[in-house]
Amino acid sequence: MMHAPDFVAPAPRTLCTDCGVSRMAIARSCGTACQFIKPDYPAMEGQVHGRARDPARADELHFGPYRRMLRARLTPPRAGAQWTGIATRLGERLLETGAVDAVLTMAPDPEDRWKPVPVLVTQAADMAHCRGMRMGYAPVLALLETAAAAGHRRLAVIGIPCQVYALRRIEAQLGLERLYVIGTPCSDNTTTERFHQFLALLDEAPDSITYLEFRADFRVELRFADGRHRLIPFLQLPISQLPSDFFPLTCRTCVDYTNVLADITVGYMGGEGEQWLLVRNAQGEALLALLGEEVTTAAPGSAGKRAGPVKGFLANTERAAGGLPLRRMPDWLRPIVGWLMPRIGPKGLEFARARVEMKAVESIVHLRREQPRKLRNMLPAHVWALAAPYGLTPRPEEAPPASAAPPSPRSSHR
Repeated sequence: MMHAPDFVAPAPRTLCTDCGVSRMAIARSCGTACQFIKPDYPAMEGQVHGRARDPARADELHFGPYRRMLRARLTPPRAGAQWTGIATRLGERLLETGAVDAVLTMAPDPEDRWKPVPVLVTQAADMAHCRGMRMGYAPVLALLETAAAAGHRRLAVIGIPCQVYALRRIEAQLGLERLYVIGTPCSDNTTTERFHQFLALLDEAPDSITYLEFRADFRVELRFADGRHRLIPFLQLPISQLPSDFFPLTCRTCVDYTNVLADITVGYMGGEGEQWLLVRNAQGEALLALLGEEVTTAAPGSAGKRAGPVKGFLANTERAAGGLPLRRMPDWLRPIVGWLMPRIGPKGLEFARARVEMKAVESIVHLRREQPRKLRNMLPAHVWALAAPYGLTPRPEEAPPASAAPPSPRSSHR
């Protein structure tokens, strides 16, 4: 396993997650590769999957093109994995079978388990070091040059949406024989330093926290080095104590939670306590087949209604974006609502739909407040379609070009 060399850091930008392109010899490609400048999702979906998302097909407006959606788990789960270890195991299998020469992904910094560093993995056994969740940014794509210099022409990349969009935009320039893309969903990231501040608010011994996950049952799970385990309801999180810029504008305006340009998306939001797979194309099918009987799959479930939670989220986002304090629930009511949410709130695919719609309305609200000139080119048409049921429609100066008119949702709320 090879860590990234010391790249020259890019010049500061308002909207940049440092995917790595700006650190490469083709740095000028940022203008067309960046998700935060003028993304063209219909064209890129067509390039990668052979077609753009079809709003008439169940859930494609929300989640992008797919062949199959599955609830899945590795049997047995891998120790140290964030969930059961499917993404890491896919990387291992690609190396074990010789399908790729190397896997580009992230691993923990030796000095800080929460800080991501980009790595080029050439031995299957080394993928185990990459298990788990990191918070922060790492220029993974800059390792494409390192891989090329080493003679690697068959690669796999495990990345988050802003990395994968840029990768697909520059893919034709790379001269690769084969590229597999394993995508993980992402909607809210922050710097590693900010994340440590958050951990310090959650527990009096933050350095002993070894695992954190925002679960689909409306609770945060913490695990500790001494074996302790805590579940904290979302309503009891110290969100009001975080600085206003805790989540950068890039993450508050992300329009691709589900990583639609990956061959296979490996997440959990629609998994009802297990993992959630979106097999998007033939290469995604081939990747899943590599796991054989190691993976157990089932049809994803769906329950509850998302409209209420999304409307509440929109109201709070509008207040926060306007500099107003959030409406705080009385302390006596929080345990009651915290008990009710996992029982009557949206579950499975409905929870995932709710999260995608929350990201859509959040993107519009924050861009209108902080970067209004970017709305016309930065927001894909399908984002407006997702936000329309909540009364958010483009103003004349915000409307996408006529050729990218928003598709019509199959139904407003299922």
